[in-house]
Amino acid sequence: MAAKVIVLGSVDGKLQEAFAKLEALQKKQNFSFAIATGNLFAPGQDDGNVDKLINGTVRVPLSTYFTVGTTPLPQVVIERIQKGEDICENLHFLGKRTTTTTSDGIRIVTLGGALDASIIGGQSKEQYLPFHTVGDVKSLRGANMADILLTTPWPAAITTNSSVPIAQENKSAVTASEEVAELCAALKPRYHFSASSSSFYEREPFLHPPTDSSFDSKAITRFISLAPFGNPSKAKALYAFQITPGEPTTSVPAGCTPSPFLSSARKRAAPDNDGQYSRFANGHDQRGSRRKRPKHLPPPGPDRCFFCLSNVEVDTHMICCIGTEAYVTTAKGPLPGQDHFASTSLSFPCHQLIIPLSHEPTFQAMGSDAEIVFKDMTRFKEAMQAMLASQSNHKLGAVTWEISRQKGIHIHWQFIPVPYDMIRKGLVEAGFKVEAENQKYPPFQETNIGPAINEPGDFFRVWIWSDDGETGIQSKELVMRLDDSFRFDLQFGRRVMAKLLGLEARLSWRDVVQSTAEEVTDVDKFKAAFKPWDFSLEE
Repeated sequence: MAAKVIVLGSVDGKLQEAFAKLEALQKKQNFSFAIATGNLFAPGQDDGNVDKLINGTVRVPLSTYFTVGTTPLPQVVIERIQKGEDICENLHFLGKRTTTTTSDGIRIVTLGGALDASIIGGQSKEQYLPFHTVGDVKSLRGANMADILLTTPWPAAITTNSSVPIAQENKSAVTASEEVAELCAALKPRYHFSASSSSFYEREPFLHPPTDSSFDSKAITRFISLAPFGNPSKAKALYAFQITPGEPTTSVPAGCTPSPFLSSARKRAAPDNDGQYSRFANGHDQRGSRRKRPKHLPPPGPDRCFFCLSNVEVDTHMICCIGTEAYVTTAKGPLPGQDHFASTSLSFPCHQLIIPLSHEPTFQAMGSDAEIVFKDMTRFKEAMQAMLASQSNHKLGAVTWEISRQKGIHIHWQFIPVPYDMIRKGLVEAGFKVEAENQKYPPFQETNIGPAINEPGDFFRVWIWSDDGETGIQSKELVMRLDDSFRFDLQFGRRVMAKLLGLEARLSWRDVVQSTAEEVTDVDKFKAAFKPWDFSLEE
């Protein structure tokens, strides 16, 4: 059963006002419980005000949980906690370093206070002073999971991959912690709350890398930092939501981004490092075959696959958008240069990869999920086609291809713009067919195999699409069946497109690897152009 929860920013001693507000809201909403972030009490608060809370003059209308923030708790409050008593009816101290399960089954992991790195020797010995140790943080990782994570500091790097602006006052006042970032990455909480000194901040939801044991479910975290209650700028200080304990997340919410904590786990490799630059470059070498791995080693799992978000070497800055079952990236070493399509008003290569979140070599291997994954990938393909037609005033169409191999690692599609005239004159279709004949490959067949769940073997597939804006859309799907009687060039699609576009000098992606700054520029330009069609941003 879903629990309705309301969270407050730092109350800072405004006890009567805050609980009066909660009481008014509770009459209408019937919340399961409330959480107070940051400082519930003001520094050096008048004991008379606290006495009113303890004796019931200030009424707490529902179960409310709090921890220590950045200021010490009043002595009278500490004394009641030490006696094992609640502060008053409905007001519960979570502790500074605790795991609590509410009566609704909601698991709250709490880390109060700021980090004092000067303290060594493990966990702090008391629960009331506004600091914690590295040992405190590490001990909480043993909680394994959390529905709600409550911390005083922000996690370091939380704004990475985010387009949500952070208020200038927060930039200077927020304390960020690498240890808290590691804790969030380990626990994968569904909600992570903190408090700010002035402004409200809510980051886009972010997707944690899956583990082998939970690959079918999606670990999504929402990080929210609330402004102080009663702040003069009227920034948001209350946040309400519903949460069902133990309910797995099976879809990715709108606007979701990769985890901001991935890139901190690795250093960028040099350009001649094949593994790093295989990330969004097809995973093939320039001779058209994968680097051979020793026969005794199994295929890489999600943590080592260059198309899986569980790989810590993921170049998150290249990811453009994430849908419910697939995501879109720019290709490393794109075939077209940044200005190749400038005459059509397209100022970026638009060489994109559409990649399923599922770590499978074929759609057939996805079983019952094949249809929904194929549908999400097709939706991205069609949205990008529409964007190209609009952006270029119908001067560009698109080619998308797929290599489906049962001995592959992670299926994906490549998407590249192509001049409309080349498609309508039949040059693109002829290019693929002629190259297949030159390589003595089996002939292409014009067919529609959808998610290919009934395909008995391997195949290469290409979609050729155009829209002239007048007579309408023309689309063709060509399929070449593959078998063990010949060696198929895994760079076949790129090779054909390089010849068609006059880009043979850019055939090897390693020869045209861009700087990180150039990659970020391409991503930003793509996002801006794609925004009207980006369904992953829909509410």
